[in-house]
Formats: sequence, structure tokens, C-alpha cells
Amino acid sequence: MLGKLVVKAYDRDRALEAMRKAVLEQQYVLTPHALLEMRDDRLDLIDVESAILTGTIKHVFDDDPRGRRYEVVDKATDLATDVGVVGRFVGPLLIITVYEKQP
Repeated sequence: MLGKLVVKAYDRDRALEAMRKAVLEQQYVLTPHALLEMRDDRLDLIDVESAILTGTIKHVFDDDPRGRRYEVVDKATDLATDVGVVGRFVGPLLIITVYEKQP
């Protein structure tokens, strides 16, 4: 059982590293839904990038036949707003949705 927990932690670390690399290399795509959610929650692209670059993976969703999704959470650039970003890899990082995470 402990081995599975270590592997999951390792997988999360690898996924987060890959997400950060995608942001740094501008190898990501935002869905129209993510763009609408950003507008509705008054978040900028830099808030999304910041959350990925400094955040942690809070949830991994394995229930979608299209592939595993990761929720990354951290602060926006104002250092007060919590931002959630959900994405998956489809070649480049696909950012599916973005939202202000409520406490």
C-alpha cells in the first residue's frame, strides 16, 4: 500500500513539473470555457500562469475517458485571490477551466 502512495506522489510531482514547463515554454492552450471563466472571475492570464508555476496539485481526476485531469491551486498575482486551474495533457497542456477558488 505504501508503494502506491509513493508512486502517486511521484506522479503528481512529474505532472506538476510538466505543467510548469509547458507554461514556461508557452506550450499550452486555453479552452473557450477557460477564457470565459477567467473573464467572469476577473482573472488574467498571468494569474493562471502564476498559479501553475507556484501552486500544488490538489486533486487528480481519473474518471474521464479523455484522460487524467489535474487541479492546481495557488494565489493570483494579487497574492489574495485563490485560483484553481484544471488541465490535462493532449500534446500541449490543455487548460480546461480556471476559477476563483472560494474558501
